[in-house]
Amino acid sequence: NKLNASITYSNDLEDYKIQNIIGNQLVAQGFFEILSNSLTSPEYTALTQSLAKEHQVELLNPLSGDLSVLKQSMLFSGLETLRYNINRKQEDLKLFEFGKTYKYIGSNTEEYKHLSMFVTGKKSRPQWNKMPEQSDFFFLKGTLEAVLSRLGIHNFKIEPNQNDLISEGLCYKIGKFNIVSFGLVKNNVLKKFSINQQVLYADFDWDQILKVIKKKSIKFKSIPKFPTIRRDFALLIDQKISFNEIYNLSYKAERKLLKSINLFDVYEGKNLPNGKKSYAVSFTFQDQHKTLNDKQI
Repeated sequence: NKLNASITYSNDLEDYKIQNIIGNQLVAQGFFEILSNSLTSPEYTALTQSLAKEHQVELLNPLSGDLSVLKQSMLFSGLETLRYNINRKQEDLKLFEFGKTYKYIGSNTEEYKHLSMFVTGKKSRPQWNKMPEQSDFFFLKGTLEAVLSRLGIHNFKIEPNQNDLISEGLCYKIGKFNIVSFGLVKNNVLKKFSINQQVLYADFDWDQILKVIKKKSIKFKSIPKFPTIRRDFALLIDQKISFNEIYNLSYKAERKLLKSINLFDVYEGKNLPNGKKSYAVSFTFQDQHKTLNDKQI
């Protein structure tokens, strides 16, 4: 008797493999994965202008009014999970979820893949030799940029996030498409869920992420032999000016030698003129072919 065997083709860029890679990375950074219900309350749509009632996918025979539609946003189910844990004295949380949202458009029901992240409370547990720090805007920013870096996505643009559920938010774009947006959840939304502590939220458009990485080609370059040079600046600026404006203006002035820009301190308060704030910004320079001198820097 002859035995017939077949080998199934497997692509390294299959969705579940990418999810496992990123999920393992986030778990290593102290995150826990959650899986929330696809059914939700129709009342959440009224909290934002970005969701429309006519796009809700309604169940024909719902078990209850609180679970009568499919969710249009990953935010509200995540806030329900935070509320449940906070009410049980679990106040320091770092969570992520791979899930879907649903919209009824025309005569079709459409599904969209997401990766959402939620951060609230302290970064780590208290220790005898170190006071725990609160999770902040820059902690989540660094975490999501590490995810993008692991996916090989670097050529993004950063713009302000205009979502009415989020304050102090940013959007990362490839071309005209948002690949991830994040920021602080507004207090009026948190009050609806009886949450009295700061919550940071990030939403990855996972469909766009998969499209981007499938088009990426890997390029290698040698490790530079010459050192990086850092210069720090204390900037007194108008409160309406965003870090994004400084970031874009700096790269517009110098694209070749300027390797990174980092905002490492923000101060608003007494001893500053009215309408002003203080930014501490670091600039890192490097030439691939020689050591920079003071005049170039």
